Amino acid sequence: MRIGQNPAKQIFEVAQPRPLSIAVVNFIPVLSGFHARSLEVLKACLDSLRATTPEPFDLMVFDNHSCPEVRTALNGMLQREEIQYLVLSDTNIGKIGAWNFLFGAARGEYVVYADGDMLFRPGWLEDARALFAAYPQAGMVTACPVRNPAEVLAGTLAWGQAQGSLQTGTFVDWEAYLELALSIGWDEAKARQRYTLDPDYRLEAGGKPALAGAGHFQFMAPRRVLQETLPLPSQAPMRGERILDQKVNDLGYLRLCSLKPYVYHMGNQPVGVPVAAPRPRARLLQRLVWLPGLRHVLLWIYNQLFRLFFDNVP
Repeated sequence: MRIGQNPAKQIFEVAQPRPLSIAVVNFIPVLSGFHARSLEVLKACLDSLRATTPEPFDLMVFDNHSCPEVRTALNGMLQREEIQYLVLSDTNIGKIGAWNFLFGAARGEYVVYADGDMLFRPGWLEDARALFAAYPQAGMVTACPVRNPAEVLAGTLAWGQAQGSLQTGTFVDWEAYLELALSIGWDEAKARQRYTLDPDYRLEAGGKPALAGAGHFQFMAPRRVLQETLPLPSQAPMRGERILDQKVNDLGYLRLCSLKPYVYHMGNQPVGVPVAAPRPRARLLQRLVWLPGLRHVLLWIYNQLFRLFFDNVP
């Protein structure tokens, strides 16, 4: 039996969502090996968002079953009101599974998505807003130049042709292309080859140039567009993101990106922190483990151990 009245009934206002929702997905299973500095990277990502976003926003972080140290740090950020919404999943449901949750829950008119290892530079939001203003049909905008397969750009390229503004060629600065290529593990030789072979598709509307294409590591989209794509099929932790590209394309929205690199992919190293040169003994060990036969055996053992520790961890 209830005694008295719930005091909450005397509250006649509730906090309203901000017009911009920023959603970040994070997964740091351990703070060693590849992930030794990943918590520093995540903090740099969130700090850069706060430092470079010139309008109020709600920050949503989906943690995909990270280690206890990372969860403790995230809870501290929540208590300091640096994060507005924090989801701690008890298992890794994959990046697309996290997208389904975040895109369904976001309340802002626009949603910005970022992997937890992205660094934001000043001007990223202003440039994205300018692109949406110039291209009302835009469904996704990424704040750095990327190249996508033509099949997921069919609608964007057809629109550019119909407008008479589509150009094919090389429009991305080499330095910007190389920066992204190195951050995803390519060497300079591979980057140079792909830079020469793969084309850019340039569009222009309202005096604002853009490239056809958008990335999965960072993008901005109207909430209504993202919710039209849901639910997205989720089968593996870091695979299948192209389904979002295809759905946005099939719904008739443009997929665009900036010509300038307003975001940077840090990977597993925080920006501005030099990596110490290996000592002579370490260099000798590096040469040994890179011997073709030994390297493949050690990588197989490493992968098996990682799966043993972290596959389907409850």
